[in-house]
Order: sequence, then C-alpha cells, then structure tokens
Amino acid sequence: MSQLSSIEEKFALLLVDYCIGVKRLSEIQVSGTINAMPLINELFKKIVDRGGYPRIVITNEELSEYFYRYASKELLEYVSPIDKYVMENINGLIRILAPSHSKHLIGVDPERIKIATLAGKVISDIMLKRDAMGTLKWTITVYPTNAMAQEAGFSPIEWKNFVYSALKLYSSDPIEEWKKQALMQEKITKLLNKVDELLVLSDDTELFMKFAGRTWISDDGKNNMPGGEVFSAPIEDSIEGYITFTYPAIWKGVEVENVKLKFKSGTIIEANASKGEDFLKKMISTDEGSKRVGEFAFGLNYDITRFTKEILFDEKIGGTIHMALGAAYLQTGGKNTSSIHWDIVKDMRKGIIKADKEKIYENGRFIESVI
Repeated sequence: MSQLSSIEEKFALLLVDYCIGVKRLSEIQVSGTINAMPLINELFKKIVDRGGYPRIVITNEELSEYFYRYASKELLEYVSPIDKYVMENINGLIRILAPSHSKHLIGVDPERIKIATLAGKVISDIMLKRDAMGTLKWTITVYPTNAMAQEAGFSPIEWKNFVYSALKLYSSDPIEEWKKQALMQEKITKLLNKVDELLVLSDDTELFMKFAGRTWISDDGKNNMPGGEVFSAPIEDSIEGYITFTYPAIWKGVEVENVKLKFKSGTIIEANASKGEDFLKKMISTDEGSKRVGEFAFGLNYDITRFTKEILFDEKIGGTIHMALGAAYLQTGGKNTSSIHWDIVKDMRKGIIKADKEKIYENGRFIESVI
C-alpha cells in the first residue's frame, strides 16, 4: 500500500470512528467533488464495514455556478422537499471540501447569491436544530486539491503535507492525538464557562462582549476536521466597540480585505473594507440577523500556522480569534438567527484579552496560570 493510500485510509477511519461514530444501519451522507473520490471510496468501505448505509452526493463547481447565474428567481427561492427530507432523516453527514476552482461564484450577482442563501436557511435550520438535539452527527473536512494549494500559496506537495499535518494524520494514532487536543481545549472551556464579560484589545481593536448564561463549546475535531477551537455566542445586544480583522473575509469565493466593524448594542453600525466593501455591506444586509454576531471563538490548533483562504483551517490558526456574522449555534444558547454564518479571522499574537477585567490571554495563548 502506498503512503497516499495509507494516509487516506487513516483519514477515513478518523472521520468514521472519531468524528461520526458510525453505527449499524445508520444512514451516512458523504458529499464532495470528484476530486475527493480516493477518500470517498475509503469512506464508503469503512461505513459499510461498520454496518452503515453510505449515501454519496457528488458536487461540481461549474454546475453550481450555472445554477446561481442562470436559474430563475422562482428556482433560486425553491426549497426541495427531497433535500428537506434527507436532512431530517439521515444519521450522519460528512462534507468534503475538494474544489477544482476556488472562486466559481466570483462573477455572480451577489443579490442572486443572497436569494438562494435565504432559501437554503430552511435546510440549515434543520441541521442546526438536529445538531443541538444530538440526533445528527456531522463533520466538514478538506481533501487537498491543486486549486486549494494555488489559492493558499502552496505547491501541491506542500499543501498535502500542510493538510495532513493539520489533521494529525502523520502521527501513528491520529485519534489519540485528537483526544489529547480535546483535553487541552476542555480546560479552556471550563475557564470560559465561568466568565461573564470579555474585552479584546490590540492596536486596532477594542471590543467588549457579554457571555453570562451562554455555553462555550469545544470543537475538538468532531464537527470540523481539523478541529481546534472553542466557541460561544455573545449576548446579542452586548457587543460594543470596534474590531479590525487581519485576514481577508471570504464568502462563496468572494474576498473582502481589511474588514473593520463597529458595533453599538450588538448591531453593526459601520462596516468598512479596502476591497469588496459593497459585497460586505450587501451580505450584512441579507436579513436582520446578519447585522449581528452569532459566534465568537479562539483558534487553538497550533499545527496550523499559515493563512490559507480556507476557513476550515484559518479559523483554527493557533493564536487567532474569529467572529461569525449571522446564525448562532443553538447549543451555545445563542438566539441570533440568519441565513448566513460568515467567519472572519483576526490574529491576536500581538494582543490581549481580559475576562471579567482579569487578563487571561496574551500574545496568542491562554495564560497557563489561569487554566
């Protein structure tokens, strides 16, 4: 067996046994592009070996672009009862990001994307509700492609090594390594679940938020692979101040650079960007909830050291924080609803965070004495 096959088999085992926990006669939907077929093949076999029923969905960027670009308004607004039924009844969902083109919607009218996104809220709400109830196991992961490597500024081999290192697949026992990551993050969630207020401070940011009564969740690789963050939902009307994000905010392939947001009573009152400002303002006007924050999180995967333009990695970069405009995860206690959930990342390796006026985080790491 070649090294690549060995890595892909370890990858499939990690997703099936650690992330999803496939059980007998459970229906598991696996979706991805044809680029991910080597991993999809292994997943199919592992799901069947554990007595599960694999449901394979192949996606394609060119067809997606055609739909967004040429579908009638009636079709953009359509909610498939079949898609709804599937989301209501599957037991597990594995979504593999493996694009052949990283910006397939860049030339599409943002208004058309907005219409289809609003329609898709019905399906995403089912997923969020079932996730909160514990009736749906899901995970999103990445299979390395040359398109992603090029977008991230890596060579193909560098990108594979980066991805597999972030997933801990080069270790002899990846599942054991993720269990160690989980223990570290558990200490941080215990600390944060006692906190009422957070203050984020750096040269270009002063942001105040309240979290009393909200729950901090550890993403230890079960829902996102790679994992490596802890997150919660701030009290909806509590956010005051301003924040400047270090890295481009990317939504459906469209890049918005140097995003600066100003908040009053939890609502965005100013939104600026050096590139893509019109798109930014269009997206935050999608609905009432898109003007508020549904998530605040700490990136804790120190195996991820570079920005890649793929949010699944970038939101986990060790030494960063990120905020998501739009929908909150119900298990955090967040109440904000929206058809979008747009993560934007800030480097905090030159900043501090105070919890209830005590410094708990400095230069990209939690202070050991407080955890």
